[in-house]
Amino acid sequence: MIKGGTKMYDLDRFIDAQDEDYETALFELKRGRKQSHWIWYIFPQLASLGYSYRAKFYGLDDLDEARAYLDHPVLGPRYLACVEILLAHADRPIRSIMGSDVDVDKLLSSLTLMQRAGGGDRITDAIALFYEGRSCPKTNETLTSM
Repeated sequence: MIKGGTKMYDLDRFIDAQDEDYETALFELKRGRKQSHWIWYIFPQLASLGYSYRAKFYGLDDLDEARAYLDHPVLGPRYLACVEILLAHADRPIRSIMGSDVDVDKLLSSLTLMQRAGGGDRITDAIALFYEGRSCPKTNETLTSM
């Protein structure tokens, strides 16, 4: 359990999933082509924006849980490492890296959430580079209404 704000969050679901697929995610991101199914637990978004079981199960409840994710000694560094790898592909459109419009949108949702949670300049850089500086309106609207 990890404390985020006044709540405790069980982030073990991410560790368990990443134990299986983190190396695959790194390999695919370094290669510049996502092909398998790991986005939910590598680049989580708000649970309320998800439709599938995985999107809801691996979704984050709010900014406090996003901060807890970023503050986690394993998950935070892994997230930022994946963002760094994306930034190494500055010469490529994000669609060609992520493989589908759906995953392009999920990534933006995650980056926006983590940016709002205080994830740092490299997340802002990724939004600027791949999304022309435009954050996810659905994520922003949901966070504003919380």
